[in-house]
Parts: sequence; structure tokens; C-alpha cells
Amino acid sequence: MSEEAMGAEEAERPQGKKKHHLSSPSSYTVLFIVLVLAAVMTYLIPAGGYSKLLYNADSDVFEITSPEGEVTEEPATQETLDKYGIKADLDKFLDGTIYKPMAVSGTYESLPQNGQGIQEFLLSVPQGIADSIDIITFIFMIGGVIGVMNSLGVFNAAMAALARVSHGHEEIMIAVVCFLIAMGGTTFGMAEETIAFYPVMIPVFINAGFDAMVAIAAIWCGSSIGCMFSTVNPFSVVIASNAAGVNFKEGLNFRMIGLAIGLVITIAYIVRYARAVRKDPTKSVIYADKERLEAKFGVKQEENAGKLSLRFKLILVVFFAMFVIMIMGVSQWDWWFDEMSVEFMCGGILIGILGGMNEAEICEKFVGGAADLVSVALVCGLARAVNILLENGLVSDTLLEVMSGWVAGMNPVLFICLMEIIFIILGFFINSSSGLAMLSIPIMAPLADAVGISRAAVISSYLYGLGLIGLITPTGLILASLEVAGVKFDRWMKWCWPLLIIWTVLGMLMLVAEIYL
Repeated sequence: MSEEAMGAEEAERPQGKKKHHLSSPSSYTVLFIVLVLAAVMTYLIPAGGYSKLLYNADSDVFEITSPEGEVTEEPATQETLDKYGIKADLDKFLDGTIYKPMAVSGTYESLPQNGQGIQEFLLSVPQGIADSIDIITFIFMIGGVIGVMNSLGVFNAAMAALARVSHGHEEIMIAVVCFLIAMGGTTFGMAEETIAFYPVMIPVFINAGFDAMVAIAAIWCGSSIGCMFSTVNPFSVVIASNAAGVNFKEGLNFRMIGLAIGLVITIAYIVRYARAVRKDPTKSVIYADKERLEAKFGVKQEENAGKLSLRFKLILVVFFAMFVIMIMGVSQWDWWFDEMSVEFMCGGILIGILGGMNEAEICEKFVGGAADLVSVALVCGLARAVNILLENGLVSDTLLEVMSGWVAGMNPVLFICLMEIIFIILGFFINSSSGLAMLSIPIMAPLADAVGISRAAVISSYLYGLGLIGLITPTGLILASLEVAGVKFDRWMKWCWPLLIIWTVLGMLMLVAEIYL
């Protein structure tokens, strides 16, 4: 057909009708698909379980729960731990350092199949939301604070001021944000706390000429690389080392080197993309959503933004002090979601008062801001529902038993590289650093003895695998983060898959170096 004929045909086509394209799946669709797959797996994978040992501080005994659920008591002594082949020190149980049930190696038993049918599938959703109520409450409090701040126009004024100050040095912000978040990840496992940063940082990066993906990457990749190369994180490296009976400082030098290399690579990867987007916005993987995202986050031109008055400066001091206090609370004062929620609730009220709002206005804007993050809260609940299906289906222990057989007696290099892959797989099903450590490390760590390498290398492989899968797994926090930003999961996968491969290779190289150097 000639160009003229094609043009005529186009002209005759009825106006208002557009060609339909297959839209990208939403976070809910992705999680629904994963839920279905999880339910199917409970029928395909044989059910089974290990005995679990737990210290009961009230009665000062060890409780050993068999796969069938029968509970027996043993004296809380080192002899009992030796009896069950557990290398962890007794003091770690007594002082509460080890507080979760620990799997007992060699006790795996097959159990009757416990497939999760339609009823269990449907009930898992409200159960997941109920189990996630702590983080959901925290998310609502964050939304409330953001709602109050937006209504006052503080963010727009701050963005204009920041644009003037950072002009010509915008890329430095990427490195600073990624570095600071990574420091939180490597020291105390900053992950859930990052939800609070997205509504703040996305407008900053968009105003700087980048896109929302740059903000997501700087925050989430920073958290993930920090957790992957954890140094003193009590929720991963410390608890896993205790379970293996080794000092968490073993392998620390290699993890610190890996963190430094990984950070440089990650920041360079993000900056390279950011430069391309700033030079040509069509290079953005989310270019189709550019106008929607700018409208969503209230991005305005500098001349339209209000001035950064003394009142606004005071409000910003209070706002950023909330983040400092939150980080100190989690890392130093044993805070968790309840305490963080209270802090943000009080902070939102204080900001409203400083902004000259009355009681009714504060309530209205706070509730409105919280309502804006309902979708994020529901994503967290759906992600937890996946874990509930797998837990109730009794398949996680079976996977661990099968995979431990893969590496038994293997060549050291193949052993440690395959161990990283195994922990990537297990991390999808058990998306909890402490939960995965207490289940898998007592089983996997002794396998290192058989191939003649340090158990600390197994701890490193556990960290690397968990960090890698955390970058992309729908059962983790990435979907909640993307929901805050209004970005689809497939766009994130398109952006991060080369980085994921680089991290995987880096992890394996660091593991091989650890067992030979």
C-alpha cells in the first residue's frame, strides 16, 4: 500500500478511537498471580517440616516442637544444645539475642499434604492485612504527615530552594541518598523505613530533571546493597552468625569490601541512567507516565513555588528531625513500627500547629494524606498473604531439605556459588532476614564443614542471596515502594535486571575470595 493510500485510510478512520495496547500489570495483579502460584505450589511440593527449638524464658527451658506439633521440654543447658547439634552459645538464648524458633538439623519429616484451596486462598488476603497491621499503620502515619506538609505548600517551596542550591550538582544528590540509605541497610537493616522517603525524594529528583525511577533506585538500591553486604545488622548477619556458632566479625572485611565495590557500581549505574534521562527524557523507562507522575507529586516550576519562609524552615527542621529520631530509635532504642507510628503521628500534628492550621484542618489533611497511601498498605497485606499460604502449606522446610542435598560434599567453589543461588530461592519464600536465618542456617552451616570451608562463608552467601532477591521479589517491599511512586513492576524489572546480574556476579566473586583468601 502506498503512503498516500495509507494516509487516506488513516483520515477515514473514525476519530476518537485509539489503538488498544496491552497495559502493564498493576501491583495487585502481580501479587494475585504470585498468590495463585503459591497456592498451586502447596499441592505440587510435598509437605514436611523440621523440629524447632525455642527458649522459653518464663519457665527457663528449651521447647522442642516436632513437625507434628508435639512439644517436649529440655533443660536450658549447653548440653541440650550439643545433644541437638546446635552450635550456638547458650548465652545467646538466655539474653534474648536468639528469640525465634531454630530448626534442628536432621529432624526433617514428611507430613500429610496441606494444599491451600479456594477458601484458604481467599482468607489469606484479610489474614495478610491483619498480620501487616503494624507496617500498615506506619504507612498511614507517613501519609498523614505528607498530607499536612503538602497542604501547607512546604514541599514546593523547599524544592524551589533546593533547585537553586543544587544547580549544576544534582547528580551528587543521587550518590548522597544512595550512600546514606546503604549505611542504614548495612548497620540496622533499613528497609521498611524507606517507605517514608519516597514521597519526599521523588519530587526532588523530578525537579532536578530526572525521573521517579532515579529516586526509587537511589533509595531501594541503596537499602538492598546495604542489606546484601550487612556488616553489623542484628536482624541478619548477627542472628545468622549466632545460629551458625561463629562470630559475626568473621568475613566482615570481605563484606565491607563488597559493600564499597557494590556502592560504587550501583551509584555509577543510577547516575548513568539519570544523565541519559536528563539529556533526553524519552530515554526514561517510565516516559509514558511522565505527565501523570509530575501531576501526582505536585511538581511545579521554580517561579510558581512559594518562598522558603522562616515558618517553612522551622517546619522542615521538625520534619527532617523526625527521620533522624526514627533512625536512632530503630538502631539504638529498639523501636519498631508502633513507636515509629507514634512519632510520625505526633510530628504531623506538630507540623500542622506550626503551619497555623486549626484542629479541623489538621485532621482533614492528615486523614486525606493517609487515604492517599491506602493502596500501598493493601500491597503490603497482599505480599504477606503469599507468605501465609506458603507457611500453611508446609513447603518451605521441604525446599530447604531438598536444596541442602544439592550442595552436600560439593567442590568448595561450586558449593558456595550454588549456596548463594539457594538463598535467593529461599529468600523468595521466606522474605524475613531473621526468619530465614533461624530456619536455614542451622541446616546449611554444617554443610560447610564437610567441604572444608568456614561457616562464615555460608553466612555471607545467605546475606548476598537475601539481598539479591530483595531487590525484585514481589513478596518483599519493592511493590509497596513502587505503589508509592506510581510505577509499574515491569518498568522496574526492565530498569534493574542488568544491575541484578552485576550484583549476582559480584556476590559470587566475593564468596570465592572469602574461601581462598
